[in-house]
Amino acid sequence: MTAAEDVPPEIVARLRAVCLGLPEAYEEQAWVGTRWRVRSRTFAHVLTVDAGWPPAYARAAATDGPVTVLTFRSSGPDLDALSVAGDPFFRPVWAPNIVGMLLGAAVDWDEMAELLTDSYCVLAPKKLAALVRRPPG
Repeated sequence: MTAAEDVPPEIVARLRAVCLGLPEAYEEQAWVGTRWRVRSRTFAHVLTVDAGWPPAYARAAATDGPVTVLTFRSSGPDLDALSVAGDPFFRPVWAPNIVGMLLGAAVDWDEMAELLTDSYCVLAPKKLAALVRRPPG
């Protein structure tokens, strides 16, 4: 399985639609899976864990797979809430503000768009984050 083929194309397409709608965001193949970046910072990364590989993701998600995993950034009260939310969320140890999510059949894509937008705003320069349109409330 290659990096480009490991995630179902319909999931990559839905994530792409959100991520590439953000100012100066771009997509690239990561060492495994696909990631979206602003400048040189990764704000979203999707990949498949299968047969315990990649091991860091398998350990963080507490599964040998097969499962599709998305990691993104969060901060403040949202990070605190996601840290204790439990399934489908988990907290990898490699960054203090990173959150992981198992992408199953019941993904709330509106919530996912909000999480990805927030992740972008955590890492984007303030001038770019200020350009992001958010729903009222």
